[in-house]
Amino acid sequence: MEENIAAAEEVVNQWGLQVDASLFSDSGRADSKRFLRATADLHRSMLFFTSPSADPAARSASLLRAHSLLSAAMRRLESELHLLLSAHGQRLNPFDPLRPASNVSDVDDATESLTQVENASDVATADIRAVAESMISAGYGVECVQVYKTMRKSFVDESVRRLGFERLTQSQIRKFEWEVLESKIRDWLATAPVAFRALFTGERLLCDRVFAGSDSIRESCFADVTRDAAAWFLAFPELVARSKRSPEKLFRILDLHNAVAELWPDIESMFWFESTAAIRKQAVNSLLRLTEVGRSSLADFEAAIQRDASRSLITGCDVHPLTRYVMNYLVFLANYQQTLADIFADLAFEPPSSLPESFFDAAEVATPPSSSPSSASSTSSESSSPLSSSSSAAASGSISVRIAWLVLVLICKLDIKAELYREVALSYLFLANNIQFIVRKVKESKLRLLLGDLWVARHEAKARHHAASCERLAWSKVAATVLVDKSTELYAREA
Repeated sequence: MEENIAAAEEVVNQWGLQVDASLFSDSGRADSKRFLRATADLHRSMLFFTSPSADPAARSASLLRAHSLLSAAMRRLESELHLLLSAHGQRLNPFDPLRPASNVSDVDDATESLTQVENASDVATADIRAVAESMISAGYGVECVQVYKTMRKSFVDESVRRLGFERLTQSQIRKFEWEVLESKIRDWLATAPVAFRALFTGERLLCDRVFAGSDSIRESCFADVTRDAAAWFLAFPELVARSKRSPEKLFRILDLHNAVAELWPDIESMFWFESTAAIRKQAVNSLLRLTEVGRSSLADFEAAIQRDASRSLITGCDVHPLTRYVMNYLVFLANYQQTLADIFADLAFEPPSSLPESFFDAAEVATPPSSSPSSASSTSSESSSPLSSSSSAAASGSISVRIAWLVLVLICKLDIKAELYREVALSYLFLANNIQFIVRKVKESKLRLLLGDLWVARHEAKARHHAASCERLAWSKVAATVLVDKSTELYAREA
């Protein structure tokens, strides 16, 4: 054991802290194994001289000598660990999204370049693991872990910044104009998947390789390296959801919900242990808040339709601006079918009772009385909707039913606006043009898959019916005028 201490002393003194070169550089690599072996010998010597079998006369001096040399060796290895993590910071993460890409155009050269990068990464990781194992086995695990956590956390935070994600507070978000906040949301949507599926995943694999011998150290390092950055990412959607809501913001709320939901399997698999429970909780909190705001925003959209009180007559009985706005909104909304289904999965749909019972009849298109088109529209509008009493139970909670309901609310509003025309024929023409526009928007978008061909056919029939009613009433007026003129002529002749 004393000979081992003497041999170790030679190697340790050769690589004191005053030496600028690295044990793992080209010039020092030949001595790296000897140095690591020397630290193991020193540790074994200390264990031997603390045992009862050691010679009491030599125990104290040898133990003190071994301890002094081991401390010096650990300081050197701590410095080496810092150098390795600093020099190879970016290449250590196997999925680092910011790793410079090769600019060679030839496929073979590019493949060779990539292989060289991967080989260098493997060598650097193996060197770090060797240093870590040596320090941990010698009882210097705290120092080793502290250096690792500090260096890798700095790398992760810098990578997040370079990805373009900006950490924001609730007060900052509330001050943003919507255009600015929407830009921040787009940045988050672009960077969050990269962060979780590349940056954090790569850190998890690196921890697994460097600290393969200790589950507790591996989990602790990964948690401390990524916890803050992951929490920042997952808090952002909740902060957005807590800002002032409006129907126009619903689509970004759905984008955020969809992104967090898609990332959940990665979050759950990476951050499954107790020390990262806060990250899982933050993801759940964001989903719950986004769900709440998504539901409320859709209710606000419905309320906005019902509140519309514009009374201006549309020239030529053309398509009303409200119709264009609502249908364009629903066309975009149809692209979020699955996300909406998730949001409303546990919330059964029950249409409000504010509309007459006749709106839920399953009757076919009826002939309206000539005095008012609104009653005819009311009777027939629900005949083509999946909101009929026979189907509402089966379709409860379905986004198809909710979309159909919003179209119905629009049609009901159009009925009211049609009554503003003094000529009943013009009222029918207005309804025919608007319902035909609604049908066309449904047929040209994913709304058709939601509402179905039967819905389209029935509303097309309804538009034709209104057009026919307009024509009938217009010609009836012409005929009445002709009859009056004839009667006047006959009366004049008899006189």
